[in-house]
Amino acid sequence: MFAVQVLFHDQKLDLVGEPLKDGDVLPKFKVFTTHDEKLKTKDLLGKPVLISVMPDIDTRVCSIQTRKFNQQADQYPHVQFLAVSNNSIADQAGWCAKEGVKNLTVVSDEELSFGYATNLYLPNNGTLTRAIYVADAAGKIVYHEIVPDVSHEPNYVAALDALKQFE
Repeated sequence: MFAVQVLFHDQKLDLVGEPLKDGDVLPKFKVFTTHDEKLKTKDLLGKPVLISVMPDIDTRVCSIQTRKFNQQADQYPHVQFLAVSNNSIADQAGWCAKEGVKNLTVVSDEELSFGYATNLYLPNNGTLTRAIYVADAAGKIVYHEIVPDVSHEPNYVAALDALKQFE
């Protein structure tokens, strides 16, 4: 079986499975907000959603990624913005307070429910890979990017362009 791989500091890492692609529906998962509230897939239905996935919110590229989407979120009031990493809830809450992030929902996948459901978990690294998903109000994926090199930023323009269909 061919494994999907990404680069992380010039090392090839395998994802746990085939990631979701356009046309797929968001699988069932649960994550936790910085207020330790459970958030399930069904809670995301009803509005389009942009899901920004990253390995570690406390690193430079992940911080940049989260801040950039936080800056854009208020321009899309009809879209939910979610930032997912498997950092602890406490780590994420501290980071959000320090960075003033309030326009998107930062969630912890410390239990790896999201990582395994979406096949974005990197078992040899112990983190999620870097990815972006945009799903419609029914949970159908209309845009995805699995960033080939985890140390690089995603394509913000393409992700935000995908939201224009919901205006």
